[in-house]
Amino acid sequence: MTEKFPPAVVTRRAALGGLVSLAATTIGCTRRSADKAYIRFWAVGREGEVAAELIQDFLVEHPQIDVEVQKLPWTAAHEKLLTAYAGDTLPDLCQLGNTWVPEFAALNALQPLDLFVNDSAIVAREDYFAGFLDSNRVDGALYGVPWYVDTRLMYYRRDLLQQAGFSAPPRTWDEWVQMLIAIKAMVGPERYSILLPLNEFEPLLVLALQMPEPVLREEGRWGNFRSADFRRALSFYDQMFQRAWAPRMTNTQLSNVWDEFGHGYFSFYISGPWNIAEFKRRLPAELQGHWMTAPMPGPSGPGASSAGGASLVIFRSSRFKPEAWLLAEYLSRPQVQQRFYQLTGNMPPRRSTWATPELAQSEYARAFHEQLDHVKSPPKVPEWERIATEMRLAAERVVQGASTIDEAVVVLDRKVDAILEKRRWMLDHRRSA
Repeated sequence: MTEKFPPAVVTRRAALGGLVSLAATTIGCTRRSADKAYIRFWAVGREGEVAAELIQDFLVEHPQIDVEVQKLPWTAAHEKLLTAYAGDTLPDLCQLGNTWVPEFAALNALQPLDLFVNDSAIVAREDYFAGFLDSNRVDGALYGVPWYVDTRLMYYRRDLLQQAGFSAPPRTWDEWVQMLIAIKAMVGPERYSILLPLNEFEPLLVLALQMPEPVLREEGRWGNFRSADFRRALSFYDQMFQRAWAPRMTNTQLSNVWDEFGHGYFSFYISGPWNIAEFKRRLPAELQGHWMTAPMPGPSGPGASSAGGASLVIFRSSRFKPEAWLLAEYLSRPQVQQRFYQLTGNMPPRRSTWATPELAQSEYARAFHEQLDHVKSPPKVPEWERIATEMRLAAERVVQGASTIDEAVVVLDRKVDAILEKRRWMLDHRRSA
């Protein structure tokens, strides 16, 4: 009997044939030689420009290898990769966002790296922050090596916190609530305690990841948003708006986040490491001593945050896997990662790199260093980005009063279950094969 595929399952060429190939800028290209290995390395955004600079010493060390670095814009990278997968033109080595790793692993496009890592004298598992290494592990196999890490924590106005009667940032939700109440009472009705932009899903995701129950259940087959834990996270999030601690707005409705933070429009802001440089650059000199970073508070102590960032992956289609791994190893050296941090501000994934004075002595980076030991990966399913969008929309409906929490989580589970229909079919098919 011929097996029936569910409507969502189609061949990769049929599914991707309508995509238009997008232009990318080749920025680090050496001349091809018939007696050399030729590696194509795709990197995204600013990292693509920096990679071309970083690999110059690698080319000197390995004259038998040529490398072409191709820079992709973040807005087009995902589509470009899918187009290349459909056309069998994927590169050898690639910078892949951590949340994209499960998707390309599900397509069987990624080369497992466990054997490479086992034999490596450079990529030492114990030197990596565990949560980020785990984000690259799918169904027991390691598919990526973290290149840089990203997580969310709190930026706060410590001068306003002190004026409200607190000498240190919160470590628990209860302490946080006390501070939010006190700041709101101090700044009045026209200002707020915290900014939680309604067009960002990350703050709610962080709160949900702090709960014991996952947001997806049964190997990511079903939504778990009706669980008591997610309800608690969503209720805490919604409380910040209902009690007027946070304004009901997106970040595009502000003149800009940095100016309003400086003006005291809000005192807490959940964001990533890139804003260290932005606050240093954009806030006036008289405010530079009045802001700081802090790890996320949790329900009963230091809280988890999300494991983001990007990793180095090798595609199965590569004809030069050993050579691509040599380049991945080179980019993973602590001294190369230190240089990478200097050029980009991206946080390194290795503990040994954090021991360098530049990072160890940074008062703003210190909180990120602490947070990196308390991260959890978002659900490792290819459909995660669609699910995150539905989660954000459901939360916005609750905040705006268009839905109750009970109604929102029921609808959210129903939508997510529909999104995961193909995944359930594939997992069931794999088990019965």
